[in-house]
Amino acid sequence: MSLEFLHEMAKKRYEELVAIRRKIHEHPELDFECEQTALLIEKKLDEVGIQHFRVTKTGVVGVLRGRKEGKTVAFRADMDGLPVCEGTKALYSSKIEGKMHACGHDVHVASLLGAAGILAESRNTFDGTVKFFFQPAEETDGGALPMISEGVMENPLVDGVFCLHCDPQLSAGSIGVGYGKFRAASDMFHITIHGKGSHGAQPHRGIDAIAIGSEMISALQQIVSRRTSPFDPVVVTVGSFHGGTAGNIIAEEVEMRGIVRTMDPDTRLKVRALVRCIAQNIPDTLGAVGEVVFTEGYPSLINDESMTDLVADVGREVLGREKVFIMKEPEMGVDDFAYFLQKAPGSYFVLGTGNKERDITYPLHSPFFDVDEQCLPVGASVLAAIALRFLSKP
Repeated sequence: MSLEFLHEMAKKRYEELVAIRRKIHEHPELDFECEQTALLIEKKLDEVGIQHFRVTKTGVVGVLRGRKEGKTVAFRADMDGLPVCEGTKALYSSKIEGKMHACGHDVHVASLLGAAGILAESRNTFDGTVKFFFQPAEETDGGALPMISEGVMENPLVDGVFCLHCDPQLSAGSIGVGYGKFRAASDMFHITIHGKGSHGAQPHRGIDAIAIGSEMISALQQIVSRRTSPFDPVVVTVGSFHGGTAGNIIAEEVEMRGIVRTMDPDTRLKVRALVRCIAQNIPDTLGAVGEVVFTEGYPSLINDESMTDLVADVGREVLGREKVFIMKEPEMGVDDFAYFLQKAPGSYFVLGTGNKERDITYPLHSPFFDVDEQCLPVGASVLAAIALRFLSKP
């Protein structure tokens, strides 16, 4: 079977893929509470004769076996939404107040279900096993590690693992691939400054936590501009600053929350140490007490070179050379697919979902995010083609 033919098979499933995507989009679920989405996935797997089982409460694993034993390839589709109020006026906009698929996970699920249907129809043409991981909680605490701990990468052992992610910067009908470090590692910090309250007209009688916090923010920004290499991507962002109760009172306490994003593991440790030093030493110098608590997030996502070559080659064969873009710069966003890549070589690539003519250009996590649904058969056919090419290689 030619890989180009897979795209024709996917196009014939267009209406079905749109219906799946829209149903999921209308009923977004958060974190591990993806029960209705999981039930829909299980129903669709049943329809094409793919065995499946549950993990981590709402995670679904499908297993498709070919003619005989061989290698095993796996694909991940995250399925949770975001706590965002949808701002689009689409007919299929979210019916759940305060929840939205603003990151395209509905597209990820529909694309992988489309690939599963194509591969089920083609199961007598390949050897080996295909696993389909439908993962909850990518946007929160991370569903990847719990799934891995329950053995999804084993029995049979996964030899290669892949996934796609929506990218509104690329036009629908195209994909983008990146080599090596492709997504950042993430850490969150919570800083508390304990000062001393006083009358706003008598600042010398107090210790101003807001003034100290302002000094701290300036120092935190110098981590990137003065303490790390300009050739080593680093982000330090303070996104939340709370303190004070009235305009005429010196604030006794301030709380700050932010994130650190890094690519290099050594830089990650260095930046965390610098944040800790600033959070403790600046308040101490000015008579206050600073406390910082870190929450470790996902590791950096590193694509395997040969597996990325495979994705690029398959994309060119299925879509045409002009539809495959090499992403030369990594993104500072994060994804817990990184944990799967620590267990097996693989590649995380992006699926173009944008359409400038239709003003489908809003970024991920925007309340106005939407996709050109012509991307769905593209995602399905490329995923199916990756499976067949991977399993056919020695």
